[in-house]
Amino acid sequence: EVHLVESGGGLVQPGGSLRLSCAASGFTVSSSSMSWVRQAPGKGLEWVLTINKGSTFTAYADSVKGRFTTSRDNAKNALYLQMNSLKPEDTAIYYCTKLDETGRTSARGQGTQVTVSS
Repeated sequence: EVHLVESGGGLVQPGGSLRLSCAASGFTVSSSSMSWVRQAPGKGLEWVLTINKGSTFTAYADSVKGRFTTSRDNAKNALYLQMNSLKPEDTAIYYCTKLDETGRTSARGQGTQVTVSS
């Protein structure tokens, strides 16, 4: 069974950094394209970025380009989201997702809350 568990969220001041983790089980992260998405209070899901299964390409939403990066640790079967220069508008619940071969979301974790506030 595919299972994703996010962690690392919290309260951070504007301009600060956070690193989110996504622990995967039931599949190998290196064999799947993965995305991060987020949901701000009162809003719908917003795509953040996608990394392809070969880690040769990452696509970013304009709102996070230059500030967020993602990486895999194949030994730990985990995905990470490094968030720098955080802004109050980055406040949201962050989810990692597994994509199927068509690019659709096939699994999503329970999310981790990120709050950017002074």
